Amino acid sequence: MTSEQTVTGVEHWTKKGDVNLFLWEKRAVTPGRPLGTVLFVHGSSMASQPTFDLKVEGRPDSSVMDWFAQRGFDTWCVDMEGYGRSDKNRDINCDIANGADDLSAASDYILKTRDCGPMLVYGISSGALRAAAFAERHPERVKRLALDAFVWTGEGAPTLVERRKKLPEFQARNRRPIDRAFVHSIFNRDHPDTAEKKVVEAFADAILALDDSVPTGTYVDMCSKLPVVDPLKITAPTVIMRGEFDGIAGMDDLIAFFKKLPNADKQFAVMAGISHASFQQKNYMMAYQILFNFFTQPEPVYRGDGH
Repeated sequence: MTSEQTVTGVEHWTKKGDVNLFLWEKRAVTPGRPLGTVLFVHGSSMASQPTFDLKVEGRPDSSVMDWFAQRGFDTWCVDMEGYGRSDKNRDINCDIANGADDLSAASDYILKTRDCGPMLVYGISSGALRAAAFAERHPERVKRLALDAFVWTGEGAPTLVERRKKLPEFQARNRRPIDRAFVHSIFNRDHPDTAEKKVVEAFADAILALDDSVPTGTYVDMCSKLPVVDPLKITAPTVIMRGEFDGIAGMDDLIAFFKKLPNADKQFAVMAGISHASFQQKNYMMAYQILFNFFTQPEPVYRGDGH
């Protein structure tokens, strides 16, 4: 399989009550039954396609959806309510719990449309919180769970310390403006030079083509309501992925969360030279490989409990 093989995307729509949700699918291009179905979950400040299906001239395998489809996986992403092509008209701030509702609706549609069984779920930043909340609610729908740039209590997160200074502003409105300078700040705040300039610009182009503002709910939750998920209620095999320079994902906070995960089929991966937006970093292939290895991990045949 070569990375040049074209993967065709297909748009889908589903409903969450009266809310229209946009889904994007790229199916496996390898022969035979897919290795699994991956659902990618985006973060606070951008829709799904810019994050997971980004094209950058001269950067091979820039689309993680293409990369996984070329290796035998069906892949999906969904715009949370308030983002991208999904509806943005309700007078709410689209918090973490609402994102978990979106994933419930999206997964219901995917499972019925493709009859694929439990999914491999990856979430980044607040998308990891949404994915974890979804895994708590619907353990039967999650085969394996990847939480990247995750935060539990917020301890040891300098980015959140700075963000809390604007909490009253975020609480006062349902949406916050974003622009190119804001996208640049995602890459400059933790450690400079972890991403190529052309990638940051392509990412900004893709984000701003869909949104000039995004909901405030995830910021409010991450600044004032953590923890919003309970590790003891997450029963799926889980990998915690943490960039070396990430200013949100505090190491001790994540290790404490990791220790409490009840399923012994779990991993903790630190990604050298990466800050927050893993798939847009210079070391993005490291993130891909960690995820691929975890998603193809053989299930344990013995657990020491009589099974």
